[in-house]
Amino acid sequence: MKAGRILSGMRPTGKLHLGHLLGVLKNWVELQNSYECFFEIADWHALTTHYRETEEVKDNVFNMICDWLAVGIDPNKAVIFRQSDITEHAELFLLFSMFVPLPWLERNPTYKEQLREMEGRDLFTYGFLGYPVLQAADILIYRADTVPVGEDQLPHLELTREIARRFNYFYSPIFPEPQAKLSDVPELVGTDGRKMSKSYGNTIPLDTEEEELKKIVRGMVTDPARIRRNDPGHPEVCAVFAYHKIFNKDETEEIAKACRRAEIGCVECKMKLSEKLNSFLTPIREKRKIYFNDKKTTWDILFEGNKKAREEARKTMDIVREAMGLKIKW
Repeated sequence: MKAGRILSGMRPTGKLHLGHLLGVLKNWVELQNSYECFFEIADWHALTTHYRETEEVKDNVFNMICDWLAVGIDPNKAVIFRQSDITEHAELFLLFSMFVPLPWLERNPTYKEQLREMEGRDLFTYGFLGYPVLQAADILIYRADTVPVGEDQLPHLELTREIARRFNYFYSPIFPEPQAKLSDVPELVGTDGRKMSKSYGNTIPLDTEEEELKKIVRGMVTDPARIRRNDPGHPEVCAVFAYHKIFNKDETEEIAKACRRAEIGCVECKMKLSEKLNSFLTPIREKRKIYFNDKKTTWDILFEGNKKAREEARKTMDIVREAMGLKIKW
């Protein structure tokens, strides 16, 4: 007996990295054992901010499937599908947009934040303003009752709950009001000490090969106050040590003491981290290569997932059309 039904997704806008793995995918791998899971490759959502850059969408979708499978998403336990292949999402989005008040969207804190963060992009579009409604359609079309989110995403989920509540009041009690499943995510900074982001170029992609990994780690930012080898360090402000705390827990205390006493230099500390990260990424890399090289099998997994998702979406839309008086029996 499953604990409930989950919908979660990612936008295919580039390579997945360690931040994605620790922040989302690790949680998905665990959830698929106890929940009925629908995992969405949200390519329409990618267009809300990258509507002019569509030439890489197909490759990004394929790479995302490879990454998901490589880290342990099991198509026998979870449904992997692509948003744009399930056109019922667009229909439900349209129907929701008929009754969602404009102020609900304009007050969305993430909308305002992304407008500030992406000043170089023209985001004053209907699609970008309305993306939380599409997100609500993604969740509710599968009548998901649980959504794994971080605390920063709670306003989005509350909007989904409000939309479900409004539909149920106006028409018929069809949709559950999905509950948040807050995830305890270890904080992983970028290689430069800032927030890990593709736009900053400070990520470690999941498919990074060993030599490239060493190069990335060698360039990581360390304690800015430690100029010479014999200067005592401050591991609490060092990005390299932040990685040790996650990927090298057995030696963390020892490394911290040695750093503070200047018994270990930054170069040696980085070498230790390279070894640990490589050990962690090697099985993911090798499994990923299998799916990347067997394109037919990988695409077939998506096609099968699309069939399952479409079947559920069609069931919901049949009920929605009837509730809204749009279904005519000839």
